[in-house]
Amino acid sequence: MNVIWSEHIQGVMTLYLSRKLRFDDMFFEQYGRAFQLDADAELKILEIGCGPGALAEALHRWYPKARITAVDRDSRFISFAKANVPGIEFLECDATQLPFADDTFDVTISNTVQEHIKPTAFWGEQRRVLRPGGVCLCLSARKGLHCTAKCLEPTADEIAFWDSIPQSESNIGKYGVCRFPMSEAELPASMEAHGFADVRTGYAVVDLTPDAPKYPASMAEAMIEALRQNDLEAVLSAHSPQADKILNVVNAKYDERLRLYREGKKQWDTSVSVTMILRGIKR
Repeated sequence: MNVIWSEHIQGVMTLYLSRKLRFDDMFFEQYGRAFQLDADAELKILEIGCGPGALAEALHRWYPKARITAVDRDSRFISFAKANVPGIEFLECDATQLPFADDTFDVTISNTVQEHIKPTAFWGEQRRVLRPGGVCLCLSARKGLHCTAKCLEPTADEIAFWDSIPQSESNIGKYGVCRFPMSEAELPASMEAHGFADVRTGYAVVDLTPDAPKYPASMAEAMIEALRQNDLEAVLSAHSPQADKILNVVNAKYDERLRLYREGKKQWDTSVSVTMILRGIKR
């Protein structure tokens, strides 16, 4: 059982809720324009590094005639996805050793996976399982921005809690996270160098601002709850006897943020993500 990512990097709900927001239908136009896939075609789509299944879930809505397979090597992510995301085949496996025959899929897609895998393996396995003329889509997170509501800023108790946690090797370094980063220029060049033609780039910009009038209340509150879950899972990952106290502090802060939202007292906190989208064709 492999739970390295969900145990030490990002928890199941942190990843699922944040991606569910970023792949909400209101942002489909940006993704769809870059994907250039036929929504009426019976495509065979493979998502690599699917996590808890939020992108696969969106693809199932956006391309209802497609047959979608999604894979991840984290057992906890796959268990969650199987239990909560219907209509998709989820498999536990390694992106560098895909259990599929050559020329199987019409489309491969990944989101924030490339930077963790050696390029020859990342591009090579996708090219192998794609049929000739198949489409490879690579989504890569770029630098965004984040502004925290004043009521959500770290309290003295939280600062003391994190200062009390023994410092050891970063989990990011320990588990090889982001070992193969590439710039906006290097990514398409790498895709071309590994056998893909007609390489194109695009960008999706998603701003998650609860107080923005364009968002319904349900989505605005989901933004706040996604941040709450991130902070709660971070505290739990510290495995500290003081965790219960800090969990109460975190919950109190987010309860206050929800109260302010519901009373119309705008804080204008925001999180803006920028996703680079590469599209290439297997020669």
